[in-house]
Amino acid sequence: MPARVVVIGSLNMDLVTRAERLPRAGETLVGQSFATVSGGKGANQAVAAARLGAQVSMIGCVGGDGYGEQLRAALLAEQIDCQAVTTVEGSSGVALIVVDDSSQNSIVIVAGANGRLAPEVVNAFDALLQAADVIICQLEVPMQTVGHTLKRGRALGKTVILNPAPASGPLPADWYSSIDYLIPNESEASALSGLPVDSLQSAEAAASRLIAAGAGKVIVTLGAQGSLFANGQGFEHFPALKVKALDTTAAGDTFVGGFAAALAAGQSEAEAIRFGQIAAALSVTRAGAQPSIPTLSDVQAFSPS
Repeated sequence: MPARVVVIGSLNMDLVTRAERLPRAGETLVGQSFATVSGGKGANQAVAAARLGAQVSMIGCVGGDGYGEQLRAALLAEQIDCQAVTTVEGSSGVALIVVDDSSQNSIVIVAGANGRLAPEVVNAFDALLQAADVIICQLEVPMQTVGHTLKRGRALGKTVILNPAPASGPLPADWYSSIDYLIPNESEASALSGLPVDSLQSAEAAASRLIAAGAGKVIVTLGAQGSLFANGQGFEHFPALKVKALDTTAAGDTFVGGFAAALAAGQSEAEAIRFGQIAAALSVTRAGAQPSIPTLSDVQAFSPS
């Protein structure tokens, strides 16, 4: 049986425009292109885990609109179990994304139906959590639901991953003991730890503070600097793979989904991190969120330059 991954999180329709650069405050720019693409950190991570070898179930909410239908269809096309993707009144979540010529992005999220993902919805599909090898959460759904799910995952003895995105401040103190792997990027690690994170050394300091807070293990994704793994015994740096980036949207989600799929399949932490890094590196060479996520065969065929 394939490794089983359950993702509890957001589904958004991404409204993506490309421009020469990101606009400044009060400025209007002429865009180069526009597209609607299925996204949301939860859905992206579910797609990544599914394409990279796991059997995936998604728990989330969509609106009773056209976007909701498209978001569900996109997951079903990846053979993702959508029995727990619940339709609620109102609009689906959307993300407004601008990508510049250097492949950096700026994103504004409107939660929509994602704000209706209550603990009761998760409880209704507890059998999925019971059957999981790995449970993944993010922060684009209500905090109460995230905290509830983390603690339920711990009670069930599952491997629990939290990608704390988007993070604007410290996590609730009672969450940490339920997290096996906390996976922030630089800005998220800074928000959670209260320390600046702009180098490998500062990432070590932030990770140490998060370990001290109670997180089991921390992986700080550092973009072009690779990834930093930390536990109570020390640190390990995984250098980034060299690729020509086109669009960094969903690179972090691809890493999380790939890491989870590999870990659930029995790979070691180091192997799972390298697997996630290859998947993320391939994703930045392609445009869009879910369209950029590679398959297991893509990763297996990858040869670094």
